[in-house]
Amino acid sequence: MPETILLAVGTRKGLWLGRSTDGGGAWDFTGPHHPMTGVYSVLIDKRRAEPRVLAGVTSEHFGPAVAASDDLGASWGEPQVAVVAFPKDADASVERVWQLQPGAAHEPDTVYAGIEPSALFRSDDGGRSFALVRGLWDHPHRPHWTPGFGGMAIHTVLPHPTVPGDMTVAMSTGGVYRTYDGGVTWQASNTGIRAYFLPDEYPEFGQCVHKIARHPARPDRLFLQNHHGVYRSDDGGATWQSIADGLPSDFGFPIAVHPHAPDTVFAFPLVADAMRFPPEGRCRVYRSDDAGETWEALSAGLPEDGFWTGVMRDALTVDDTPEANVYFGTRSGEVYVGRDGGAHWHRVAEHLPDVLCVRAATVG
Repeated sequence: MPETILLAVGTRKGLWLGRSTDGGGAWDFTGPHHPMTGVYSVLIDKRRAEPRVLAGVTSEHFGPAVAASDDLGASWGEPQVAVVAFPKDADASVERVWQLQPGAAHEPDTVYAGIEPSALFRSDDGGRSFALVRGLWDHPHRPHWTPGFGGMAIHTVLPHPTVPGDMTVAMSTGGVYRTYDGGVTWQASNTGIRAYFLPDEYPEFGQCVHKIARHPARPDRLFLQNHHGVYRSDDGGATWQSIADGLPSDFGFPIAVHPHAPDTVFAFPLVADAMRFPPEGRCRVYRSDDAGETWEALSAGLPEDGFWTGVMRDALTVDDTPEANVYFGTRSGEVYVGRDGGAHWHRVAEHLPDVLCVRAATVG
């Protein structure tokens, strides 16, 4: 019998939670949870006997907070506005939590938060409290990082699955940074990533990276969606090479890897930074099974034309079922599920607010 899949859809006006008990075919949704807040990040943390759901919520009145549920969203602890907060000497305030990411297996109570303005926080109590990672905040490059169109935030946090202290983060704009000592020191890691909007198109830092993904079984291989550019690194981010050939455009926001196949990666191309909708208005997810050497358009069940909306950086994901369903949410409030690795798609929600993030996992 298939396990229950929990699907979390964060939007500009709250969080919706879906459950499927037939492998992703039929869904029952509840919501909005945390109504009238922007839910930019969700973590389904399965490192404990009972999964914990964490949500980064932003209220226009109360500001940013992290909410937690230990019963899959049936009830929530009161969001703690100060759970992610700068120390007074930082002279900064948290605008929103863009990323919630579990630590590696050797740190089961550790959760990382990437926030706006670009900073990294760490929790060692399962997300109940967070402390600023000073090494990145005090980096000499930080005064030169600049906001992108969507703000200046750390949106990708990738702890190495087996090497303690090794972590990669990415921000817009600023680029990719890596630490080998648990966050004490950081190095820019952008060699080969183009920043066409700068006088030096291949700078040490300053790239507008949109998202990075990798498979835990092959942690030195990274996939990156840039502000114009799709890249792969085979040396842990030390160098990057383009894998955009075969895509209809090199612009987009999300990128995701298959949980059981390290060479399989998914992208959602848009025309360009000035035309943020799919080429020809046709909804297509692109899949590569050879680490970006070739790409295939996945379209069965998706709109053939008239699709003039986009998919944001954290609004495409893959679950951990044996069949690996693929999910994406749109800026027009639709959610699609692609069963069998994206071979067949169907719409499971519509008329939601602008979708900001999507996460899915089996929960028993």
